[in-house]
Amino acid sequence: MKKLLIVDDQNGIRILLTEVFSTEGYQTYQASNGKLALEIVRTTSPDLVLLDMKIPGMDGLDILKHIKSIDASIKVIMMTAYGELDMIKEATDLGAIMHFTKPFDIDELRQAVNIHLGKPRNSSYAVGS
Repeated sequence: MKKLLIVDDQNGIRILLTEVFSTEGYQTYQASNGKLALEIVRTTSPDLVLLDMKIPGMDGLDILKHIKSIDASIKVIMMTAYGELDMIKEATDLGAIMHFTKPFDIDELRQAVNIHLGKPRNSSYAVGS
């Protein structure tokens, strides 16, 4: 089972994404801050991290740098409510595979995660299954 870490300081977003990706068949983990996110990365070695760009205490770029120093093979998709092109470019330069601007289309995000984790296109699980 592929492992997915969701890092966002907004509880509602973490809950929504956990529900969506658990339904897709992924083992999901949540972190509301950088310190917890890095502990989870070290202990679970997720296959992909959905990482908010703006997190109090440690921003997404710092978290991304640490994730890549722990395991460069972990895929990271950045999420941001801000269309800051410089930060998005820096995240890409640091190894993020793509970014989504909030509010994002949940189906597009789900499809991107499935593609990057090698899940066949038409293999969605039904909600509640």
